[in-house]
Amino acid sequence: MRVKEILKRKELAISFEFFPPKSPQEEEALWENLERLKRWNPAFVSVTYGAGGSTHDKSLEIAQAMKEQGLNVVAHLTCVGATKKELAKTLDWLAEKGIENILALRGDPPQGEKTFKPVPGGFSYAYQLVEFIKAGWDFCVGVAGYPEGHVENPDKEADLRYLKLKVDKGADFVITQLFFDNRFFFEFLDRTRAIGIQVPIIPGIMPIINLKQVMRFTQMCGATIPGDLLKRLEEAPHPQEARRRGIEHAYLQCKDLLERGVKYLHFYTLNRSRATEEILTHLLGEPQV
Repeated sequence: MRVKEILKRKELAISFEFFPPKSPQEEEALWENLERLKRWNPAFVSVTYGAGGSTHDKSLEIAQAMKEQGLNVVAHLTCVGATKKELAKTLDWLAEKGIENILALRGDPPQGEKTFKPVPGGFSYAYQLVEFIKAGWDFCVGVAGYPEGHVENPDKEADLRYLKLKVDKGADFVITQLFFDNRFFFEFLDRTRAIGIQVPIIPGIMPIINLKQVMRFTQMCGATIPGDLLKRLEEAPHPQEARRRGIEHAYLQCKDLLERGVKYLHFYTLNRSRATEEILTHLLGEPQV
C-alpha cells in the first residue's frame, strides 16, 4: 500500500528501518527481530543501502522477502554508483515485485571519499532521482529531511529550499534524520510549512543503547546529542543503566511528539527490537495479536 495513503488516516502510523545483514548470524537476528516488531502492525518497513550503495543486491533481496511476508515495504534507492539505465533496471524490478514505495536519496560517498561524485550518466542530487522516478514509474516516493540541517550544508534555509525542490519534483512524504531534541523537529516542521511544504513529515527516532555507536552516527549526519543527555549517559554507573537512560529519553521524545499532535513515528532499529519494543509498550501497552 502507498505510504501517502496510509498517512492520511487518523490513527498512529509506526514504521521501522532495517539494514541488510552482512553475515548469516546477522541475517538470522534480523528476521528474529522483525518477527517481534511485526506485532506492532507497522504501517511500513524500510530497507537501507549500505555505505556507498555497497549492499544493493542484498537490500533488494531483503525488501522482496519482507514483501513476501505481507509487509508494506519502502525500498531505499540512492544515486551512488548508478547510471540512469541501472536505476531504471532497479525500478522496473521493484515494480515487478509489487513494491510501491521508494525512499529516494542521493546517498553518502563511498568509503574513503569525502565528497559525492556522480558516475557518468548518473545523478548528482536526490531531487533529480525523484523527478526521474515520477516521470517513468508509478511509485509513492519519500525523501529525507534534516531538522538540524544537512551535514554538508550548514545553511539551514538553503537546505530547506532543497527539500522544497524535492517535494516540488514529486516527493510524497519526508522521513527526518534522527534527532534527540524535539525542539529541532518542531522548528523544522514550522519552517517547512512556512515555505509551502505540505506533505507528511515523519520524525525519525533512534534509541541510544550504545553511546559510542550513536556518537559516530551523529558525527556523520550532523545531528547533536543535548549536553544534559550526554552527561547523564556518560555518568551512568554501568552499561545497562546507560541503556535504560537512553531508552527512557527516546520514550519521552515519542510521548511528547504524540501529545503535541504528531501521528507518525519511524524507528531506526539497527536491526534490533528490544529497545523499540520497550518504548512502544510504555507508550501504547502490549500489542493486540
